[in-house]
Amino acid sequence: MQRRAFVVVIDACGAGELPDAAEYGDAGANTLLHVAEAVGGLVLPTLGGLGLGNILALPGVPPSPTPVLHGRLHPLGPGKDSSSGHWELMGVVVPDAPPTYPDGLPAELLARVQATIGVPVICNRPYNGIAAIEDYGEEHLACGRPILYTSADSVLQLAAHTSLFPPEELYAACAALRAALQGADAVRRVIARPFEGVPGAFERTLGRRDYTLPPPTPSHLSALREAGVAVHGVGKAPALFDGVGFSAVHAGATNEEAIESLERLIGELDHGLVFANLIETDQVYGHRKDAAGFHGALRLIDAALARWLTGMGDGDLLVITADHGCDPATAHTDHTREHAPLLARFAGHRGRRHDGPLADVGASVLDWLTGTAVSLPGRSFITDA
Repeated sequence: MQRRAFVVVIDACGAGELPDAAEYGDAGANTLLHVAEAVGGLVLPTLGGLGLGNILALPGVPPSPTPVLHGRLHPLGPGKDSSSGHWELMGVVVPDAPPTYPDGLPAELLARVQATIGVPVICNRPYNGIAAIEDYGEEHLACGRPILYTSADSVLQLAAHTSLFPPEELYAACAALRAALQGADAVRRVIARPFEGVPGAFERTLGRRDYTLPPPTPSHLSALREAGVAVHGVGKAPALFDGVGFSAVHAGATNEEAIESLERLIGELDHGLVFANLIETDQVYGHRKDAAGFHGALRLIDAALARWLTGMGDGDLLVITADHGCDPATAHTDHTREHAPLLARFAGHRGRRHDGPLADVGASVLDWLTGTAVSLPGRSFITDA
């Protein structure tokens, strides 16, 4: 029987604080719970039927009498960013925290960044991306300098209006920064953020590009490719690995686009892995503390999930999980250090509870598709009794 696996990451959909959350300023974080409380209860019948309410108590989502394999996953390394979360899902654990600039770039590094791109910048502060263009967009249009902003994550973002910096120019600047920021300054991601519009009505385009470091160690994706298994990436997932381990990349700049790609692949593929990221719970709603929007995005995913399930059978493994949290109840607008929920539907799941490392996902995918294991972090829950 031909087998397929689908790993769907609902970005920033955290399921409760990790033991060290206070060290990150995230004590008490619980994205799903606090979104549920803010909207008066979640309406997610498909996720609820799979067992979301069996993972943790959530207003509006009672425990399912027939859950799939369910539980919570935790990272083995530091961080609360998309790169570390996705890497760990596929068995790449980095023991040392990457550089972060929660107060903006220091003077010496800022000077090098400006020399690299050949133009001074404005802002250089930690900022939510939408707020950055709202607050600095007009100044940017007046002075012609790109908007540089940071966060608590290992990331540097460069935003510019398309009328001043055509996207290819912005991409070239970010690619140059990616090449220059190595060693002690090797931020995980340099992100290009083109935007358009007029003051008071600026909008980011769908032309975001992430310039990432390749994973420093082999992953379960690499093991799949070496075994001759096709790996399809949807949304930003391939970019987070600098493309390493992927054989094909599919559109997913918005949830709607990613869902369309997923549904097409469910209908077309006979074998292989689809690794998808659904970005809007993070990018559009999480950082903006928009609990109602977050819930709306979850409801869209829930409805799509019901359709996906009709196209899946005994040869399919479906994993729904997350990479970190972005709790709207916290005082800051950054990601939160949280567990990721785990829902895994496959023949033989027996409705078990499984709590473990994020890397168990990659180990399980490899087991499901090849029947093998490799010497990487993570243990398969497919054969775990």
